[in-house]
Amino acid sequence: MEPLSKEGLARGIRRWDLVAIAINAIIGAGIFGLPAKVFALIGSYSIIAFAVCALVVALIVLCFAEVGSRFDATGGPYLYAREAFGPTIGFEVGWLLWLVRVTAFAANCNLLVQYAGYFWPPVGSGAPRAALITGIVLLLAAVNILGVRETALVSNLFTIGKLIPLVILVAVGIFFIAPENYSFDVVPDYGAFSTSVLLLIYAFTGFEMAVIPAGEVRHPQRDVPFAVLTAIALVAVLFILIQTVCIGTLPELAISERPLADAGSRFMGAAGGALISAGAIVSIVGNLNVVLLAGSRMPFAMAERDQLPRALAATHRLFHTPHVAILTTAALVLVLTLSGTFIYALTVSAITRLVIYAATCAALPVLRRRDHRPPGFRAPAGTLVALLALGLIVWLLANSTWREARDALMAALFGLAVYALYRAAKRRARAAVAPRDEEQAATPAKR
Repeated sequence: MEPLSKEGLARGIRRWDLVAIAINAIIGAGIFGLPAKVFALIGSYSIIAFAVCALVVALIVLCFAEVGSRFDATGGPYLYAREAFGPTIGFEVGWLLWLVRVTAFAANCNLLVQYAGYFWPPVGSGAPRAALITGIVLLLAAVNILGVRETALVSNLFTIGKLIPLVILVAVGIFFIAPENYSFDVVPDYGAFSTSVLLLIYAFTGFEMAVIPAGEVRHPQRDVPFAVLTAIALVAVLFILIQTVCIGTLPELAISERPLADAGSRFMGAAGGALISAGAIVSIVGNLNVVLLAGSRMPFAMAERDQLPRALAATHRLFHTPHVAILTTAALVLVLTLSGTFIYALTVSAITRLVIYAATCAALPVLRRRDHRPPGFRAPAGTLVALLALGLIVWLLANSTWREARDALMAALFGLAVYALYRAAKRRARAAVAPRDEEQAATPAKR
């Protein structure tokens, strides 16, 4: 029997389980398409863009490692923002994080259907598409309800399954690199390079999902920092090597729709393309499992603190999982995924993720000043790291488009409206109960 947290959740996630969750969260669909897009923008300098993006994200992860080591409850960035800046800012961060997760699930699940079409074309539309999507959502929801230990084991299997083809791609492809494919003669302009780094944020984000289920981690204040730092280091090296191999083996990289599969086909034949396509499916399914794990814990954490209906904070009597929050999140992602034509309009862009990251980076110096207890992990030059991370986030936000800013603002305003309506409903409920309580209290006196 796993020990229980104060929230009634089973602490079934161990240190290396959490590392696998973090890797699964980061390596989703992005790396299977972005190498071509950034190469089209800045050519061979895309390798440098990958390194710069990894550095930016590493600074942010350092902030998450320290701030996360101060907490042992479920919620991640929502808890950090609530503790540092109050319940309203906390709700906004939690709301945006939940929205990012459910829309990412829908978008990635639709991408999974496209990759599945490589092996069975009819699955791309109609009843086969709906059946595949429904089956995936129901299966992952069932695993998540049955227990966090089972969810972690599934995550471990998918982590191994997604890393094997990517490591094979790099290990074999490095021997087929043509040096003439690299060219650094034309230096990209500032705008193109900045846009490329912003675009790569999609590939490197997701690590925050590993800090959200801290209430189900065996030793969160030690394991959370270890997991996110280990994962980002491994993934950064892997991504840079993948980009190096893609450029060196695929001259038509800029126009490739499935760059990793095309590169694999180039030096390993049809079997290589099939291996990478299968790896993409495994990678996305593993990512979806973690998205549902982390995404369902956001409404649970917010309901625990009475910022959403209390029913969402219920835990299963046998499995000690937040089954109501899991089912609610699963139902929402199923609707969004089946309504594939609306995914673009609903998907919250990288700008929203950067705002969430900024809140955690800003929380680091605030919590250092307020909470004098030593954290489980202390970032070297933490305040300076937080300021640098915030400056780099502002740099990236400055290169976002008006459309992205509009989408993020609409999502934030919608969250504020939900928060205001729920608070008003609670006030009305308390006002309706108060007269009855007063009448009941006065009744004995009359007798």
